[in-house]
Amino acid sequence: MVKIRLKRFGAKKKPCYRIVVMDSRKPRDGECIEEIGIYQPIEVEGKQIAFKEDRAKYWLGVGAQPTETVVRIFNKKGLARNGQSI
Repeated sequence: MVKIRLKRFGAKKKPCYRIVVMDSRKPRDGECIEEIGIYQPIEVEGKQIAFKEDRAKYWLGVGAQPTETVVRIFNKKGLARNGQSI
């Protein structure tokens, strides 16, 4: 199954995450199919989230399942599926 989830990088106690599309059987920091965005929880509110909305909609449309954390990130930025929040 293909999932949209977070991949961690960054220094110790200064996390940054990439929003990636990858096989659910791969390890968290393993090889991904596509990187569609970035999430930086330490940044100020306006600069925390950046992702390619068109690619996220594409992957959701072909059946990729977002994790709970990614759903919260998408909802924070206003990404909706069929007029509803994800």
